[in-house]
Amino acid sequence: MSDKFETITELKDHLLRILDDKKAEQIVTIDLKGKTSIADYLLIASGNSSRQVGALADILYRDLKDHGIKSRIEGVPQCDWVIVDAGDVVIHLFRPEVRSFYNLEKMWGVEIPQTTQLPE
Repeated sequence: MSDKFETITELKDHLLRILDDKKAEQIVTIDLKGKTSIADYLLIASGNSSRQVGALADILYRDLKDHGIKSRIEGVPQCDWVIVDAGDVVIHLFRPEVRSFYNLEKMWGVEIPQTTQLPE
């Protein structure tokens, strides 16, 4: 992990707060522990435009780097669907119509919330 985050859950909660602060919409957390080895958490969020999706990805990437966490970004420059892979936490950022088309939540058996429940 890093100096600031003792657990993966703390990292996930930090990333959720960033998404909320930067006005990402319909933020979903999917706990993948015991379901797959690709990550412990999958975060899914929407941006209103390709520009917002790209900005969210850049903010997350820079924040992770500032905390000494290696990550990768895929999906730039189109920014319809951008993935920020931080290892144990993978973030999928979509434009709303692209998110609706791929419907990752359905694949993992969760619903898109009407409001976001952030950690305390």
